[in-house]
Amino acid sequence: MILAAGGTVTVGDSIDPRPVLIVTGLVQEAKIAAGPGMTVICSSSDPVQLRALLAGFDPSTVRGVISFGVAGGLDPQLKSGAVVIATEVMAGDRRWPAAEALSEELIAGAGVGRQRVFRGGLVGVEKVVTGQAGKAALRSETGAAAVDMESHIAAAYAAEAGLPFAALRVVSDPAGRALPELATTAIKPNGDIDLGKVLRGIARNPLTIRALVSTGRDFNRALRSLRDCRSFFLGQTSLVATEI
Repeated sequence: MILAAGGTVTVGDSIDPRPVLIVTGLVQEAKIAAGPGMTVICSSSDPVQLRALLAGFDPSTVRGVISFGVAGGLDPQLKSGAVVIATEVMAGDRRWPAAEALSEELIAGAGVGRQRVFRGGLVGVEKVVTGQAGKAALRSETGAAAVDMESHIAAAYAAEAGLPFAALRVVSDPAGRALPELATTAIKPNGDIDLGKVLRGIARNPLTIRALVSTGRDFNRALRSLRDCRSFFLGQTSLVATEI
């Protein structure tokens, strides 16, 4: 899914009308990100779909790329709702540094709300990491603060296109919490939640309810934090133009 909204940005004496490309994984994230000066791509948490969407996207139509959404916490000190501005994104043996000036702009703006802002690495994966042991292993191996399924793909696209890249991710499930399998398998192709599948899963295992409630609270807290960050974007649609 691609959502587009135009915007004209003045930088010095020049005008750059191109929007910023915002890469998200969930429909909820895409709705928060959408607005003037933004073109939003939503992968529905499917790395294959995201690569296909980006392969058909013209990089000359945007000024830069920002990965925006929730993430799994790897750093034990990060609670749900904590904002992570990436210093770099890693996947396997590849590393993509974030554009320093763009990241500083995000840090300055994202901290206007009540949420805390952290700088750290992000690690990209192809499948959701649900268990505490898996998160701990990723933390030990990479030193990353958080993990998601879009940032490494967005960073690779930006690097190939010669565009500045940054990532703003909010922790949804902290390092010390395991995601119930049902929470990750009940996502429809469009990114919506399959309520019927959730209810059937609860019927088979009522003990799942407590874990789902905790996960839902963390997710809603993360979305509120994302909305606070998005309010900054509304007044800062020029933030990547100086990087070109």
